Amino acid sequence: MMNNRNSKDKQQIKRFNKITIGLASPESILGESRGEVLKPETINYRTHKPERDGLFCERIFGPVKDYECACGKYKRIRYKGIVCDRCGVEVTEKKVRRDRVGHINLVVPIAHIWYFRSLPNKIGYILGLPSKKLDMIIYYERYVVIQAGIAKNADGESLQRLDFLTEEEYLNILDTLPMENQYLDDNDPNKFIAKMGAECIMDLLARTDLDELSYSLRHAANNETSKQRKTEALKRLNVVESFRESNLNRENRPEWMILKVIPVIPPELRPLVPLDGGRFATSDLNDLYRRVIIRNNRLKRLMEIKAPEVILRNEKRMLQESVDSLFDNTRKASAVKTESNRPLKSLSDSLKGKQGRFRQNLLGKRVDYSARSIIVVGPELKMHECGLPKDMAAELYKPFVIRKLIERGIVKTVKSAKKIVDRKDPVVWDILENVLKGHPVLLNRAPTLHRLGIQAFQPKLIEGKAIQLHPLSCTAFNADFDGDQ
Repeated sequence: MMNNRNSKDKQQIKRFNKITIGLASPESILGESRGEVLKPETINYRTHKPERDGLFCERIFGPVKDYECACGKYKRIRYKGIVCDRCGVEVTEKKVRRDRVGHINLVVPIAHIWYFRSLPNKIGYILGLPSKKLDMIIYYERYVVIQAGIAKNADGESLQRLDFLTEEEYLNILDTLPMENQYLDDNDPNKFIAKMGAECIMDLLARTDLDELSYSLRHAANNETSKQRKTEALKRLNVVESFRESNLNRENRPEWMILKVIPVIPPELRPLVPLDGGRFATSDLNDLYRRVIIRNNRLKRLMEIKAPEVILRNEKRMLQESVDSLFDNTRKASAVKTESNRPLKSLSDSLKGKQGRFRQNLLGKRVDYSARSIIVVGPELKMHECGLPKDMAAELYKPFVIRKLIERGIVKTVKSAKKIVDRKDPVVWDILENVLKGHPVLLNRAPTLHRLGIQAFQPKLIEGKAIQLHPLSCTAFNADFDGDQ
């Protein structure tokens, strides 16, 4: 029964043909999380143990030692899977600290910097707001009308959705409205609603009907006479259509661009390393997370004691700025810096660029059956040929040679075939000559800026250690013979 299920799983995996990256909903972040990080502390500097509910908490992220809980009540593998009733730590391997994710519950919704400080500006395009106005809302400088209701401005004119108001104008409108207006249900069309900050953006995005917006933008793109307005409508339509396509089963809602919960990455991916003299070297991410938690906790306390609105607003803006720094510190006007005036490395910085996770660690690996050497001129070669050193060819074509040795009955096992290849017996070169005929090699010269940077050649065995290349092939590779590899 077990084998059948495994084979079914394998069959399902084979049918898998693409991965789609989408926005994470607050529910999915909470579903992945193992617990809430409540304190900004990392470790106790006296005992060197992680602080409970802190950024390195064992209860959330797993034990620091293999099969041992924090208090030491349960030790060794026989207690695997048991959650300690004293310290709440699961008895398991310490490598889970590379996988387990925590979360921070934000007191107020916060806008994700990728979606309002990038081009195309996703939030701005969906709401039809320019970047400057969007920043004014997100950083608590202006109120914006979500639902006009029966409210009128100072000139007695009716307000419109997305009208901007200063604090003075907002308070004047509230004074002119009847008292019972604020007690109406939010869905009542007569109720006046105006807010500021990411909470307001979240409300506007949730109330946006993508189908209706798509229809009106298509109409504008077809009928607009001004070229600039037509281009603007098409840009907005592009973003709206992307959301509509990926939202067939409600798996990509625009309001998820506003965060209620922040995931905390596993502690082993932002380590704290002890140095000589009792000091510690820490990842910049720990400092950025700590700023978010401190400001979030302070805002929570201020809201509990019902602090004045102006203080709350300032604290909310500071929380927004600290989350911006955590996600992308370089995109901000004033980046958070260390004492030595170096900008802290945020989550985006560790992913993007040449030294980022993708290009450096995932794509930058050396692969099996590849080799690297200097190129020298080979004028006697044909245009489609390259000279391949014997030692290099023996290693590159090793699996093919091993197979031929077994097929010809020269050896019985792979192990003995490997020994013959490593000894470079004369029979190896005969087999290699045959194998090369049906297997060309790919030559690549960095930087690969166009398709001709990688080309296939028919290899010819040569003595020496340098790869020979026909001089007429150099132009396409932009290669010369002064030490290129």
